Amino acid sequence: MIDSIFTPDGDGRFTPTEHARGPWDPQALHGGAPAALIAACLEGVTPGGELPFARLTFSFLRPVPMAPLRLKTEIIRPGRRVQELQAELHADEVLVCRASALRITGTPTDLPTSTGKMLDEPRAATLPGPSEGRPVNFSLDDADYASFASTAMEMRFLKGGPLIGEPQQFGPGTVWMRLRRPLLAQTPPSPLARVVASADFGNGVSAVLPFDEYVFINADLAITLERPARGEWIALEAQTLLHPDGICWSQSVLHDEYGPIGLATQALVVQRR
Repeated sequence: MIDSIFTPDGDGRFTPTEHARGPWDPQALHGGAPAALIAACLEGVTPGGELPFARLTFSFLRPVPMAPLRLKTEIIRPGRRVQELQAELHADEVLVCRASALRITGTPTDLPTSTGKMLDEPRAATLPGPSEGRPVNFSLDDADYASFASTAMEMRFLKGGPLIGEPQQFGPGTVWMRLRRPLLAQTPPSPLARVVASADFGNGVSAVLPFDEYVFINADLAITLERPARGEWIALEAQTLLHPDGICWSQSVLHDEYGPIGLATQALVVQRR
């Protein structure tokens, strides 16, 4: 049996395994792990899930520790066309992450398709597939060290990407990613959970600063979706925008194997190690 990323303890409680570990602190989780868990639990708030998710936002108020966690979800605004959901993740009694989600009714199928620009460039209709990417073990140090990046995710880079034992590559990156482990034992991750798990890697995929000299931790993650994802693989076309004396941002166009599905942004806290 493949180890899961979290172990459920009942009553909204979860214990992270080593496969949830983050890159900056061995005692803290990668943001994508709790974000994906929250997204999966938000999907179960409304039975049937008839409304697609249009937006999800996550505020990482404190580092999420490698410790038992308690998750609370609720409906803020019920409705047939619009629903607003909220989640709070606690470690002991400390609030470490707050999330919100918006579900809205889908666009009628008889309307014409509109295409345009996302970010500053035209979006590609489709990307070269995962089979054309370069496999990379995304690890900042020991390639055998269990973490969310190295043992929970599979990555295949089309552009850029960190290489173990080789000089770090800087600038925009494009990568296909998929979860190689379930979030919870014997429960396949949903397409939404796969999107959220991957979207939190934008700042690493498109790093503009050396990993060994700086930390650039995302304080939030905001995802806007134009349609539900299909399949296991999610791609990020990511770039990081560094503004001295300002705020550093990462932004990514999200794809599945059928084309673009939305956008993700992260506000980054940049500091020297």
